[in-house]
Amino acid sequence: MTFVSNQAALGLLVRKMERSGHLSNEERQAVENLSARVQTFAPRQDIVRDGDKPEHCCLLVEGWTFRYKLLGEGRRQILSFHVPGDVPDLHSLHINTMDHSLAALTEATIAFISHESLIDVTKRFPGLAAILWRETLIDAAIFRQWITGMGQRDAFGRMAHLFCELYCRMEAMGLAAEHRCTLPITQSELGDALGLSSVHTNRVSKEMRRQGLIELRTRTLNITAWDRLAQAAEFDPAHLQH
Repeated sequence: MTFVSNQAALGLLVRKMERSGHLSNEERQAVENLSARVQTFAPRQDIVRDGDKPEHCCLLVEGWTFRYKLLGEGRRQILSFHVPGDVPDLHSLHINTMDHSLAALTEATIAFISHESLIDVTKRFPGLAAILWRETLIDAAIFRQWITGMGQRDAFGRMAHLFCELYCRMEAMGLAAEHRCTLPITQSELGDALGLSSVHTNRVSKEMRRQGLIELRTRTLNITAWDRLAQAAEFDPAHLQH
């Protein structure tokens, strides 16, 4: 990981917000002046834990993170994956206690932005509050797709939908192109996200490769037949609002 300054981290937040709406010069400067602290986490290290009462929101600057919930006997449900520009715990601004954990998937650089400064800036600039609210609505739309997949799609459809979603989110941030993106997710982590065993996850990914839909090489996903993969997933990117 390269050193990331507060200025660079908050500049990423500006770019993310400008994808959702126009920022005036005053609004852009207000975001760039937010109180933030940058820290790097090791892979699989917890950033925020279930039951914590955080005083900051986490802006992912570099790397990947994931949200998860632990159940009895060490069972884990991964709730979402996150890419640079995401603020996975934006809801903590108004919900005091975390009901799940956030961890680094890879080495990850996080900018901790204080709740106090975020609340202040949204009071002074209602337009920024509206953009942040829109981001939480998109997050909720992604959750609805995951719930639909877990309840009604078969394993093949679930995995196909996840691959399409992650690619589109990376492309929107300028981190992917030509249906190729990084994918630093293990078979076990895929299984925990899709509700599948590692064996079943491996079987499905092999079948996708056999059908010529994808290539998986050294933490890289190459979608070689986008239309067919999207059709298998019944994927409609409209919920991402890109």
